[in-house]
Amino acid sequence: MSGWAWLLIVAAGWTSLWLLHYLGGKLIVRLVPAEHFLGLLCARIVWPSRVFLLAVFLRFCIPLAPITAKWQAYLIVGDMMVLIVCTTWMLMSAVEALFQLVVARHPLNVTDNLRSRQIYTQARVLARSTHFLLVLLGVSFALLVLPGARQIGTSLLASAGVAGLVAGIAARPVLGNFIAGLQIAFTQPIRIDDVVIVEGEWGRIEEITATYVVVRVWDERRLIVPLQWFVETVFQNWTRRSASLLGTVFLWVDYSVNMQGLNTAFKALCESSELWDRRVQVLQVIDTNEWGMQLRFLVSAADSGRLFDLRCLLREGLVAYLAQHQPQAFVRVRMLEAQPSPTQPVDVAPDR
Repeated sequence: MSGWAWLLIVAAGWTSLWLLHYLGGKLIVRLVPAEHFLGLLCARIVWPSRVFLLAVFLRFCIPLAPITAKWQAYLIVGDMMVLIVCTTWMLMSAVEALFQLVVARHPLNVTDNLRSRQIYTQARVLARSTHFLLVLLGVSFALLVLPGARQIGTSLLASAGVAGLVAGIAARPVLGNFIAGLQIAFTQPIRIDDVVIVEGEWGRIEEITATYVVVRVWDERRLIVPLQWFVETVFQNWTRRSASLLGTVFLWVDYSVNMQGLNTAFKALCESSELWDRRVQVLQVIDTNEWGMQLRFLVSAADSGRLFDLRCLLREGLVAYLAQHQPQAFVRVRMLEAQPSPTQPVDVAPDR
C-alpha cells in the first residue's frame, strides 16, 4: 500500500470516528440528565475518550503502513503509551464523577450536616487514594511497554501490592500517609468541616488529601498536618458526635453581690439571644478567697462559633449590669487604717 493511500485511510477513519464520537456525546447529553453519573462522566472524558478511539484505530492501521518493521515497532509503542494514558485518564475521571455524584446527593450546606460530612470525607479520601493507585498503575504499565524500562515497571507493580505497601522502607512516609488516609476514611476520627484543636490552635478541617490535612485556623491561617499525625497523636475534635457544646464565663465579684438579681440578669441575657440553644443555663459559685468569690456562668450553644459569640455577649452584658445596678459588687481591696495607741505619745510640732 502506498503512503498516500495509507494516510487517506487513516484520515478517513479518524474523521468518521470523530464524527461518531461527537454525535454520540450530543445524544447522551440530551438523553441523560447532567446530575446523573453518566452525564457527569461524559462531561469529563470528552477528550480522553476521543483520543482513545483514534489510538485504537491507528493500532490496526500501523501494520499496513508502508514503513520498515523498526518504525512500525516505534509507532506501536507510542500508540500503546497513548492508550495507557487515556485509559488512566478516563478511570480517574470516572472516580471523580462518582465523587461529585455523592457530594451532590449529600450537600454540606444544611443545618444538620453530620451525615453529609461523614460521607463527603469518606468519598474524598477514597477518591484521592484511588487516583494515587491509578496513576501508579498507569506509570507501571507505561514503563512495561518500553523495552528498556520493563524491570522498573515490574517493580512499581510489585510495590502496589499490600506487601509492598507495608515493607517499602524507602517510601515509608508516603505509604504510611496512604494507609492513614484509608484508616481515616473508614474510622473517621476527623471529617470535613470538623472543629479541632491541633497543636493548641482552634480550626476547622478544610481539606483532606492523600497525604496531608489542611486545617483552617480561626484567623485564616492554614495548618498543614500529615495524615499520620491524626492517627498517632491525641487531639480534640469538638464535633465528633454533635456540634453542640458547653461554654463558661467566669467573673470575680465581691461578697456583697446580689446573687438573685445577677441570676435574673443572666437568664434575661440568655433568653434574649438567638445564640443560646436553650439546653443549659447554670450559675454557680466555684471558688472563694480573701478578695471575693468566683462565679461560673455555664451555657450551651449549637456549635463552637455561636458558643464563642455567646460567651463574649454574656461577659459584656454581665459586666454592664454590675456597673449599672451593683457597682459595689466588683472585687475591691479592703485596707484597715491603724489607729494610734492611747498610751503612745503623740508628736506635736512646736509653735513658731
